[in-house]
Amino acid sequence: MQNIKAYLDQHKERFINELIELLKMPSVSADSAYSHDVLATAEAFATSLKNAGCEIVEICETDGYPIVYGEKIINEKLPTVLVYGHYDVQPPDPLDLWDSPPFDPIIKKTELHPDGAIYARGASDDKGQVYMHVKALEFMVANNSLPCNVKFMIEGEEEVGSVSLSAFVKEHHKKLSNDIILISDTGLIANDIPSITTGLRGLSYVEVEVTGPNRDLHSGLYGGTVANPINIMAKMIASLHDENNHITVPGFYDKVDELTKEERTAMAKAPFDLDAYKKELDIQDVYGEKSYSTNERNSIRPTLDVNGIWGGYTGEGAKTVIPSKAYAKISMRLVPHQDWKEITRLFAKHFENIAPSGVSVKVTPHHGGESYVTPIDSIGYKAASKAFETTFGKVPVPKRNGGSIPIVPLFEDELGSKSILMGFGLDSNAIHSPNEHFGVWNYLKGIETIPYFYKYYTELFS
Repeated sequence: MQNIKAYLDQHKERFINELIELLKMPSVSADSAYSHDVLATAEAFATSLKNAGCEIVEICETDGYPIVYGEKIINEKLPTVLVYGHYDVQPPDPLDLWDSPPFDPIIKKTELHPDGAIYARGASDDKGQVYMHVKALEFMVANNSLPCNVKFMIEGEEEVGSVSLSAFVKEHHKKLSNDIILISDTGLIANDIPSITTGLRGLSYVEVEVTGPNRDLHSGLYGGTVANPINIMAKMIASLHDENNHITVPGFYDKVDELTKEERTAMAKAPFDLDAYKKELDIQDVYGEKSYSTNERNSIRPTLDVNGIWGGYTGEGAKTVIPSKAYAKISMRLVPHQDWKEITRLFAKHFENIAPSGVSVKVTPHHGGESYVTPIDSIGYKAASKAFETTFGKVPVPKRNGGSIPIVPLFEDELGSKSILMGFGLDSNAIHSPNEHFGVWNYLKGIETIPYFYKYYTELFS
């Protein structure tokens, strides 16, 4: 492993350029207009796994986008690490808020990234982070230092719910058998404060539709006489939180896991600069559920947020109509013991019940997943901690993440494996937003750190 820094210095320009080529591919799984690009990206990842040293590489067809599978088995008696990641990306919209084209990657130096950051959709979520693992494998194979077996499973539907992957995992237990699952789709507290994500929130994602009259109506002739679906929906959505920003769906909190005072005190010891947080987001103050801190609100508390809302006339100029329909997309982040299917049912029932008689309501579930907590006393966590300590010079801080990776709980249910979440991005990377980026330093630091996980995990496994 001592050669890793020299190998990085020798090949870092190639590593960066290879990632840039992947980022040029608009692999947006949510939009069928990009289907050719999604498939081309799968091919590109398959080629990269072959070049890195995988002896078996397959593009596995599914009912949706394919799963790229690769493996290098050096000894059946040694432990097997399964690397999971995804090659699909979020839609780039709104395009006018990008400082540079989302699929024309550029490197810019910033105060936070003096070595430069790669700006492109997918740079941090998740092409850059999964490609760290490909390059880490390349180093270990090239230097004959791979200490155990490795498998890769890189999917193309993570951003739309991993529906095909669920079926794939259930059907291929033997192919995917492993001792630990390694994932880089999370982040660090800061570049000088390494951390390991120990918890993920669950997710329920729905679309709601409110219908009033059977057609758009003239707002002068009909205004004040029929229910306006946009007005009604705005009132309904506003009622989903009370004055303390507590979610009002009946039964929503019934199974929420309340942390003890001691656990909350331990969480509060994690470094957090509230002023820097507000400055980075250009906001005057934070906002959220009363009696909880910012770090608690975005990790151990459930949420309900409107992700999009539309209806009526939104074009240039004026068109005075009462729309026939209004729509919104709503996501709920969930905590341990909240079942996403149950929460979806509770939400649908409540949203239908609060609608006035002048409109009808339709709630369409899209996708969801359960929350996940990984133990910090496992050999997987200990190996990750030692790896970070080796390359960062500091023991990493365990932290819970506010995001969701719905497939992680399924991995444990189906494959019996714990997942280790070794992310190298930052919260400021603007994932899912315009100007997404990934620090060059973070990218290379991931490649440097990952091989040590293999080393320490194999040693602790013995």
